Amino acid sequence: MPGEPAKGSTHQGLAFIALFAFIASFIITRTFTTLFPSTVVVTGGIHFHHFWYGLLMIVVSGWLGIARDDPRFKRLYALVFGFGGGLLADEAGLLLLGNYYSGLTYFVVLAVVAVSAMLILLTTRRKELQYDVFSTGNWEKVLYLGIIIAGASVLPLSVGSYLLASVLLVLGLAVALAGLQWHRSERTKKT
Repeated sequence: MPGEPAKGSTHQGLAFIALFAFIASFIITRTFTTLFPSTVVVTGGIHFHHFWYGLLMIVVSGWLGIARDDPRFKRLYALVFGFGGGLLADEAGLLLLGNYYSGLTYFVVLAVVAVSAMLILLTTRRKELQYDVFSTGNWEKVLYLGIIIAGASVLPLSVGSYLLASVLLVLGLAVALAGLQWHRSERTKKT
């Protein structure tokens, strides 16, 4: 039925997945930019901040979640949406105050938004979350792992390590495709 979450998914579970991806993306991005502060992606004289990538992920996954009301992809859309949100939120200080290293970013992103929302979900919807998080099939876990590996390819790309970035991207896509193939073979066996 349109508007309902995927089988094994609750709306709270999808929110939890998005928030978890948001926090993970924020922590990974903030750690990377702290360890490599002078790393920037400049193409044609234009500095590409990672909030653009995050905004693109939010827009695409949000649009697909609305336009393609396909329950099979709800968790994927939630995961990509959360990752994009983490990239965007990492630059909250830059966007709001013109200072990337502003303490406002940590406070707003982690303390107020992410942690509060996760705690609310965990305390009010524990049963639904357990069902949703643990009901994913093995193929779906492999698919998500592939997406995470492919997404991580932007980190070595941003320091000019094109070979490592390419290897991670190809590996991530191969793992994600293996997850999808696994799912197809399971569906074929059932029919």
